[in-house]
Amino acid sequence: MELAPGLHRIGGDLVAIHLIVTDEGLTLVDAGMPGHWAELETELERIGRSADEIRGVVLTHGDSDHVGIAERLRRDYGAAVYVHEADAARARGEESTKPAWGKVRIGPLARFIGYGLRKRGFTLEHPAEVVPVRAGDVLDLPGSPVLIGLPGHSPGSVAVHVPAVGALFVGDALTTGHVLTGERGPQPAPFTDDPATALESLAAIDHLDARWVIPGHGPALEAAPADVVRAVRERAGALR
Repeated sequence: MELAPGLHRIGGDLVAIHLIVTDEGLTLVDAGMPGHWAELETELERIGRSADEIRGVVLTHGDSDHVGIAERLRRDYGAAVYVHEADAARARGEESTKPAWGKVRIGPLARFIGYGLRKRGFTLEHPAEVVPVRAGDVLDLPGSPVLIGLPGHSPGSVAVHVPAVGALFVGDALTTGHVLTGERGPQPAPFTDDPATALESLAAIDHLDARWVIPGHGPALEAAPADVVRAVRERAGALR
């Protein structure tokens, strides 16, 4: 679906990936699960574009539910896969962590696991090669994505700011739809390595000018980053 001119959402509120569409080519932000390939093809066909126009995949971090179709795009279509250097090994499947889950409700958890099964999230092919990047880098890709460090969820978590389409992709630095509890609205994300650092890191985005704040899980918000960050902090305070 088209959120705005040049900004397309693929998947849904449980797991979403996003396509930046320009005359010069396409950029994919996050790569979801293997089963998102069919949805990507459907969206590309709908807008009259093709997978070989995707020049790069930018990962907000290296977790398995964000890298699903990256290797297929790299291997079959030559799209480079960009990830912060601190998450490069995680994206390649060479290391992982087991952060605390926190509060869980059976219904939302079952929905998330069921979705992962349908999207073949447990048969993941990690990207064999990635391009390590750093916070502050401006990538030579359609839309000129700017990387902003948001460590906490993982060491190499980043936000991807694309002013050309008014979008700020925040990965799992926050969520608007908690996959383990079903709670909606801006809030800290589950499966976070270092929750305190993740919350502190949000200061790096609360001054940015963007029309859309887009997490990897939950609805995209048409709101200013400062308002979203404030809401996350308030929710975090209420949870203490």
